[in-house]
Amino acid sequence: METPIQLNQANLAAIGTRIPVPKYARSEANADIVHIGVGGFHRSHLAYYLNQLKKGAGTSAPVPPTGICGIGLREADTNLYDIFKTQDHLYTLMVKHPSGKIDAEVIGSIVDFKLGITDPEPVIARMAHAGTKIVSLTITEGGYNFNPTTGVFNFDNPDIQHELQNPNDPKTVYGFLTAALKRRRDGSLPAFTVLSCDNIEHNGDMARKMLLAFAEVQDPELATWIAQEVCFPNSMVDRITPVTTAADIESLAQNYGVQDGWPVTCEPFIQWVVEDKFSNGRPAFEKVGVQFVADVGPYEKMKLRLLNAGHSVLGLLGALHGHPTINVCMEDETFVSYLGAFLDQEATPILGNIEGIDLEDYKNSLLERFANPNIKDSVSRICSESSAKLPKFLIPTIHENLATGGSIKFATLVIAAWCYYSDKQADQNGQPLEIIDAMQDELYQAAKETTNNSLAFLQLESLFGGLSGNERFASCYTAMRQELFETNDIKKLMQDLL
Repeated sequence: METPIQLNQANLAAIGTRIPVPKYARSEANADIVHIGVGGFHRSHLAYYLNQLKKGAGTSAPVPPTGICGIGLREADTNLYDIFKTQDHLYTLMVKHPSGKIDAEVIGSIVDFKLGITDPEPVIARMAHAGTKIVSLTITEGGYNFNPTTGVFNFDNPDIQHELQNPNDPKTVYGFLTAALKRRRDGSLPAFTVLSCDNIEHNGDMARKMLLAFAEVQDPELATWIAQEVCFPNSMVDRITPVTTAADIESLAQNYGVQDGWPVTCEPFIQWVVEDKFSNGRPAFEKVGVQFVADVGPYEKMKLRLLNAGHSVLGLLGALHGHPTINVCMEDETFVSYLGAFLDQEATPILGNIEGIDLEDYKNSLLERFANPNIKDSVSRICSESSAKLPKFLIPTIHENLATGGSIKFATLVIAAWCYYSDKQADQNGQPLEIIDAMQDELYQAAKETTNNSLAFLQLESLFGGLSGNERFASCYTAMRQELFETNDIKKLMQDLL
């Protein structure tokens, strides 16, 4: 391959001789979608869909002028801000197929990026601008700032307390949204839509509930206006998007001749199901495969309880065994069988019928996607922030099966493994594990305490609710936890359950 070409707007024509590039006009003036949380997933999903729409995929209509202004509210977003500035907000999407084929393409739908860390005003102004129609979110499960058991907004967060006293100096998504919506109301402008793209069941409803809880304390009159004017559609999103590695950057440069500081890799599969409820219009995403439905609930539940929970099953059990990635877990027959048993015996029975979906086909597609040898999704990424994930992905399945008398053993072992993982912070071979969790210290202390009180880990009620008081679950969990700590052999426990 010839010398790599630096990715930027001026070099697009030259890069276009090597990989597909956007040929549509790109302008900051058209940034009518403002997106908070520009991680890899956003760039492989919503931004990809918009790029396809602007390319004219699936339609012969004129190119819509829609563009995305990305927003960074964390110190960690500074690196992407700097790279985007150099690259004119362009990036490369590398779709990795199971066969080894990689489809690389430059995406141009993001046309601006603003940091709200030190100076919130440009971000508030962009969100409040008359041209902004949608503010979308990928802020992770933990970004919604609520107690996972009670669902109550966490007003103890110091940033929230600061915002309540200083509404013009926001720190969190809630402070920025209320500041921008106040300007919209005061300027007699229509409200924008708040569109959650996070893996939370009823994510739009949750965004609405949390924003109103905050606004009712900060500005009750504004809260009333938000409740009446702002739409919060629920949505179900899906595309496995691993963390970009140095090897990905090098591969793009060596094999495709493109120098990109932060490309994104993903699987071929993509899905987006959205409740068709918008305050101020929306792009015609249905032309590029997005499903707009009246009720997203069944699709959300299917994805969270099968794909996301399945990921956590492989992630936590795989981490203890020493498997580095999800695809390596899927090369181990015990893990494949265990995952299948969990999906078939515990997750599927509580889903019911889902219109237009063959659950057996969907589960088979999950197995294929998890096994994709070119994705190499690290178990550490899957295990990160488990305290925000498991109360939404896995623990509700346990509760529902306890209520109906269904199987709980496969999910229960995952909870026992989580206790071991939190306590030892190493795999069964003694190799240290990378623990990334906002509740890491609390999880560690509770797991340590199980030597004196076998139910101590379960007594983190913000995560487990009343599970420690359920005799059937507590008995099953206690026996599994004890055997795991004594044998240090997760695979043997898995095989015993099959």
